[in-house]
Amino acid sequence: MRLLLRFTAALGVVVAMTAPAHAVTTYDADVTPDILFGNGVDNGAFTVDTANGVELGLRAKLRFDDNNQAQNIFNSNGDGTYSYEAGLPPTGFGFAAGSTSTAVWSFEWSINTDVDGTSGQVLSDLTYQLQIDFDPSAGTNFLTFDPINSVNPETSTVQWDHAIGNNSTPNGGGASISNGASNVAGYNTAITNNNVAQNSWNMEFFDGGSFPFDGRSRGIYEFVLTAFDGGTQVAQTSMTVYSTPEPSSLALLSLGVVGLAGARRRQRRRNAAAEDQTDAPAEA
Repeated sequence: MRLLLRFTAALGVVVAMTAPAHAVTTYDADVTPDILFGNGVDNGAFTVDTANGVELGLRAKLRFDDNNQAQNIFNSNGDGTYSYEAGLPPTGFGFAAGSTSTAVWSFEWSINTDVDGTSGQVLSDLTYQLQIDFDPSAGTNFLTFDPINSVNPETSTVQWDHAIGNNSTPNGGGASISNGASNVAGYNTAITNNNVAQNSWNMEFFDGGSFPFDGRSRGIYEFVLTAFDGGTQVAQTSMTVYSTPEPSSLALLSLGVVGLAGARRRQRRRNAAAEDQTDAPAEA
């Protein structure tokens, strides 16, 4: 889905509260019920957390092949990390003319608030936090916002273009509320009547200001998706994308770099569990 965004640091609000019940992260997993945002887009290769009836998934995908076409290629390393060659699409495609911030890979997320069909919980019952790392180094620079309930800066309304559905929605069958202030009511109806939302985004959609991105940069980019019920964290998943020098390096990533990224993820989770912050995620 094309949703050209330009966020500012003001959207980096947030945060977390009580830690969730223990849950096990599953790698290379399907999300429930299927991929809703495109016919023929394969399920699978997600890094998934399922806890308290909520399923959260993240993955990276090849967005541009040699013909600038998306492929069902996920380059998962089987441990919550994904590897892609640094560089721009082969014919210079960019969502903005002359852009150098279009990554050849995209990141995809999935939220299901009633994965086992027993709670009746819908998307609007919870708040969320999506963190996107724009620092290619060992450090992090997170753009943080609620992808369901926050204001979309493109429309200046609480209304996004996600594929939305329920546990019976088939592949490619998600309803997408097109951009525009006149569709806010339709979007609100969708999130109060459904339990699944998904989207596929490129880093370029968010590039700018305090969050610059260059598709040619080699680096390590982390993503964290969290769901909250009131002030309580109920589920969280995370992944790391390696932007590597060349295709052959995909199988030869330094163990030191991989270990560093893993240590960063573990430390972040420990810090999040230890924090007792009073600021809650924005609600619609």
